[in-house]
Amino acid sequence: MNSSIEKELIITKYARHLQRVWEAPSNFFQNLWITIYEWFGCDDYATIVWGSFIIANLAYWIPGICFTLIDLTGRPAFILKYRIQEKSPYPVPFNRVLKALALVVFNQTVVLFLTKVWCYHMMVWRGFENGKTLPTFQRLMLELGFCVIIEEILFYYSHRLLHHSFFYKYIHKRHHEWTSPIGIAALYAHPIEHVICNLLPAFFGPFLLGTHITVFWLWYCLALLTTLNAHTGFHLPLLPSPEAHNFHHLKFTDNYGAMGFLDDLHGTNKNFRNSEIYQRHFWSLSLAPLKQLYPDKQKEE
Repeated sequence: MNSSIEKELIITKYARHLQRVWEAPSNFFQNLWITIYEWFGCDDYATIVWGSFIIANLAYWIPGICFTLIDLTGRPAFILKYRIQEKSPYPVPFNRVLKALALVVFNQTVVLFLTKVWCYHMMVWRGFENGKTLPTFQRLMLELGFCVIIEEILFYYSHRLLHHSFFYKYIHKRHHEWTSPIGIAALYAHPIEHVICNLLPAFFGPFLLGTHITVFWLWYCLALLTTLNAHTGFHLPLLPSPEAHNFHHLKFTDNYGAMGFLDDLHGTNKNFRNSEIYQRHFWSLSLAPLKQLYPDKQKEE
């Protein structure tokens, strides 16, 4: 048999194999979505408002409660070696956590629900993709990438605006009560700030695209999880670095964005980049704490 024909047959064989590999999970998610959509009665209002409300709370509270238990008990002890601000009081006093929980619960119920109702009417006005057919994997990745860029732009400039003396005094100061943040404090913010900095930047990407409901759900889960991770106070292996936002809470300056490229553009991360902390600002694949691998020079001396 001609070698070129053999190569074509091999390529075709592996292409078909990869297609089957993709179709298996794709069919699983497709069937799962049909079940969920029918569970909401194929009703767009229920799916967008109540579905988003449930998904957002599950994505926030499941990891949030786990980190809160760690913050209250200091256990398991092995995780403490990954703490970023080792000099801050720990475990966190119960009354302080309780105060944070009260505001976070309000933001994750009343504020979130009212915003989702508004989002639904905006999406109906804009037009969005609904129904039982999921977008392709390639389209999903492209739309998530677009949402990341829109969220970063809106979050950076709204966050930086809230650091103006007027807005900071009446609104943003509450979030900065946590100079050494904990996970649950990710949404410990004035309700106005929660809408402007947290909810709307995450909404406008899917809104501009008129995307499928599932993309909106997935994107909002990713946004919540990364926000939680940025506030945990732990630089854990295999997770994105929270060093930049932790530095922002510690110094009240620098690192106004979530991704960092607008901070690079505007030079609003100079102090952070010149600090010793910056050497530990990367996605760690090692189980060893980065403070051991990259200790501060002052400690070495």
